[in-house]
Amino acid sequence: MFPLKDDIPSQHFPVVNLWLIVVNVLCFVYQLSLGPELEGFIIAHGFVPARFVAELTGNGISLASYGPVFSAMFLHGDVLHVFSNLWMLWIFGDNVEDRMGHGRYLVFYLLCGVGAAFAQFWANPQAQVPMIGASGAISGVLGAYFLLYPQARILTFIPIFILFYLVEIPAYFFIGFWFLMQFLQGAVQQVAVGRLAEGGVAWWAHVGGFVAGVLLLYFFKRGNGKKAGQVRG
Repeated sequence: MFPLKDDIPSQHFPVVNLWLIVVNVLCFVYQLSLGPELEGFIIAHGFVPARFVAELTGNGISLASYGPVFSAMFLHGDVLHVFSNLWMLWIFGDNVEDRMGHGRYLVFYLLCGVGAAFAQFWANPQAQVPMIGASGAISGVLGAYFLLYPQARILTFIPIFILFYLVEIPAYFFIGFWFLMQFLQGAVQQVAVGRLAEGGVAWWAHVGGFVAGVLLLYFFKRGNGKKAGQVRG
């Protein structure tokens, strides 16, 4: 399933959401310009659980040790990676920013990314492959949207063999099914001994980011505004 749009119009210009999208795109363009230096850049600025453990058990965690937790949120592996992440942010982020306000939304987004990084750290603290991508933070946005707009309708592209369908799906079903898939994939990966260290998709970062978004929503949403899920475009 691939979401195309929702039916909840923005009540305010989503300046932070657009800023996040632009910064991610600019960071990816910069990555492309690095050529053979890209691998070293990713290792330095991606979140590497094993390196974090080594610093923790060595001289202790310094402020610089947390830098990759944040910088990793703005790095991506390829065009499909950055496009799929930012498309989800484009669809769901503006409405969450509406309910939080610009400043709260930015802090919320970053904290969800931190929660995602440490969920993946918990899943495999010995991993030496850098974790990169905005998907953990965006998973937090999905978690907030799931609670704020459960009855929103998501126009969804569903390919079945050589056919495809456009179907409007309730947000609670679309996001709930998405979360279930992340959890199941993470569980399978966790059980498959040795696979966690091989890279691939950081499923537990998605799960952790989503849970962080659900838990943090209470502290970041504003109490006023129109009732969630009842504005239609």
